Amino acid sequence: MTDRLIIFDTTLRDGEQSPGASMTREEKLRIARQLEKLRVDVIEAGFPAASNGDFDAVKAVADTIRDSTVCGLARANDHDVRRAGEALRGAAAGRIHTFIATSPIHMEKKLRMAPEQVIETAVKAVSLARTFREDVEFSPEDAGRSDTEFLCRILDAVIKAGATTINIPDTVGYTMPEQFGGLIRTLRERIPDSDKVVWSVHCHNDLGLAVANSLSAVMNGARQIECTINGLGERAGNASLEEIVMAVRTRQDYFPCDTRIDATQIVPASKLVSGITGFPVQPNKAIVGANAFAHESGIHQDGVIKSRETYEIMRAEDVGWSTNKLVLGKLSGRNAFRQRLKELGIVLDSEEALNVAFAKFKDLADKKSEIFDEDLQMLVSDEEVSQVREHYKLLSMMIHAETGETPLAKIVLGEGIDERKAESAGSGAVDATFKAIENIVTSGAELQLYSVNSITGGTDAFGEVTVRLKKDGRIVNGAGADTDIVVASAKAYINALNKLHSNLERAHPQI
Repeated sequence: MTDRLIIFDTTLRDGEQSPGASMTREEKLRIARQLEKLRVDVIEAGFPAASNGDFDAVKAVADTIRDSTVCGLARANDHDVRRAGEALRGAAAGRIHTFIATSPIHMEKKLRMAPEQVIETAVKAVSLARTFREDVEFSPEDAGRSDTEFLCRILDAVIKAGATTINIPDTVGYTMPEQFGGLIRTLRERIPDSDKVVWSVHCHNDLGLAVANSLSAVMNGARQIECTINGLGERAGNASLEEIVMAVRTRQDYFPCDTRIDATQIVPASKLVSGITGFPVQPNKAIVGANAFAHESGIHQDGVIKSRETYEIMRAEDVGWSTNKLVLGKLSGRNAFRQRLKELGIVLDSEEALNVAFAKFKDLADKKSEIFDEDLQMLVSDEEVSQVREHYKLLSMMIHAETGETPLAKIVLGEGIDERKAESAGSGAVDATFKAIENIVTSGAELQLYSVNSITGGTDAFGEVTVRLKKDGRIVNGAGADTDIVVASAKAYINALNKLHSNLERAHPQI
């Protein structure tokens, strides 16, 4: 009989630690609904003690999601655990995930605690968590660099205290696959009550080995993998959910387990997370990259035409690529529009929001001859982006670009009830636009990244722009979309400025 492999998605918590990837409550809810549709087993919705905003977001996800377990992260202290318990009160199925560092360098330099104190603190946190939820997960942070003897001691103690899932994190992506798999096997063999808990892993990708380490752990008895959509996460990211799921499913001859994931929802989830966080997916990314099922070589094309299995080990439609289809046109009505959004998992909060989105759809239909699902997703995402603490608003812009002449941009921004105008020359249309905006706002922010991504094919495609700004140590991503790439660029820059102007901050710990 095939074992069940539990998929624990931490996009909303660990994924949010990527520079500039902070999400609002509404954005977290949209992603959580898609993760539920994907049939993720556990959704780690955030770190409730980080801020009131994060508490509210975790509570909203817990109150909304019914088919997945909703998890809240807590450091091993009374305040964090109680805060997580309160946020999860409305969850149909809730889990508290508590942790403390166990490597010598972390205990000495960060915690400044003796090993016995660390064990005592961990046991106390797990015991308190059990008063809120029966489902309690414990992680020894930086387990990959921890002493095995000490790991055995602390894990034995927290299992006795009531932990039901033991998660072994490779916090800094340091271990090798054979080494990490061996660690899981050793812990399961040496800890007396190891058969009473689910063994889990959480691997970071600093050396590009997060997926390999996770799969090695599965072959040594782990039955939960913590991962994120698109491998999103701090530094080089986390193990990629789509790669884990499809590796296990494609190689059922090798793995003794499988997931309950609806793989056809993988690509929609990937696009949603990419659009909300402003992190484009690289074209050659496994499973969800635009080139993942493309064949340029004549030999490959010939082979696929004759028999798909010659060069494809899975079908594009199995992971959701078949969703790129014509669905609506300029003659489509409001009900058809509403129904298609529902089929795409997009839930608008009010009739007014639907009216605004429908009006934007009609405007888009006048510009584009063909409208695809991706266009609709980006249209709604762009509307949500424009509502993020909108201190600045783009009212109008004019660009003059002529061969042999310096481009000129004229911008009109709304700031509260005021209209402010400026113009600037630049080395290109986008450069002139950004300089004109800065002449109005004088933010002093440093532009760290500018990225353009085409949502669909054709010269009339929606262009998605990501802008990353840094100011006073704070990093934000701004996103904008339009059929005119210069307008999309202006929207993205203004969206980033609005985020800098807001108080949206995250203080998530590492695991």
